[in-house]
Amino acid sequence: MKQFAVYINPNLDTGPIFESLAELSRRLGLKFYGTQAQRDIIPAHLECCDPDQGKMPQIDCVLVFGGDGTILRAKTIAILTGAPILGINLGWLGFLSETTFKELESSVQSLINGKYKLINRMLLNCKLKREGKVVFEGLALNDAVIYKAETPRMINIRTYSEGRFVFSARCDGAIACTPTGSTAYNLSAGGPLLTPEMRAIVVSHLNPHLLSIRPMVFPSTNKVCLKVTGLHEPAWLQLDGENVHQMLIEDEVIVTEADVRVEFIKLSARTFYRTLRNKLHLGK
Repeated sequence: MKQFAVYINPNLDTGPIFESLAELSRRLGLKFYGTQAQRDIIPAHLECCDPDQGKMPQIDCVLVFGGDGTILRAKTIAILTGAPILGINLGWLGFLSETTFKELESSVQSLINGKYKLINRMLLNCKLKREGKVVFEGLALNDAVIYKAETPRMINIRTYSEGRFVFSARCDGAIACTPTGSTAYNLSAGGPLLTPEMRAIVVSHLNPHLLSIRPMVFPSTNKVCLKVTGLHEPAWLQLDGENVHQMLIEDEVIVTEADVRVEFIKLSARTFYRTLRNKLHLGK
């Protein structure tokens, strides 16, 4: 690996990061590229490219400096370039990160020497349909969330799988997540933990009115539909923690496994279960 895209949480002190990258570039002959979207925080000596316009050189790896939210925002670069992500944790939890800023040089050396593995993670393809027409479509690495937004009242959501009615729930919203996203908002909502190698879609409801409403796991081959049938004010569709489109009554969110996936770099022998114990304090 010689050419890297760089994506940084803009709220960080970026000075030390760019100093380290400049030193690695000088000593190891590496090339680092920023993105045009972050031009305002990228130093003048670092070339910026625009992956959204297809104006990107061959990228071997996407270095992401920040926390889990920054990695979720950087997924688009990985999708457009086909390069795997290496998360360098400078955030709070860093569940998706593989290394730290202190280990940056040794991590890059491992990449150069080919001492790493690639972990493949599924994405969700999410379509918002209104009166039978798709009005929005996007990809999610963690989750798609329907949230009641400004209304203090509960909303009503009907769940379907492969066109078959599953159940209806009065609640504050619903989460459809990947195995990667099972450790995020889904976990806070009482949903199950899934290992990242699995291919499945988890649906968990937010604060349902009935105790009988429980999270469900569907095969990734299923088409899951969440239809809003009771709503007093517009709700929001969120993808990976960002509001992407307002929702009205009778709107449907169609969730399927996406055709594309994102690869993550794994440098250590640390297992997913060890990460659960260390970062989520599982069993403690």
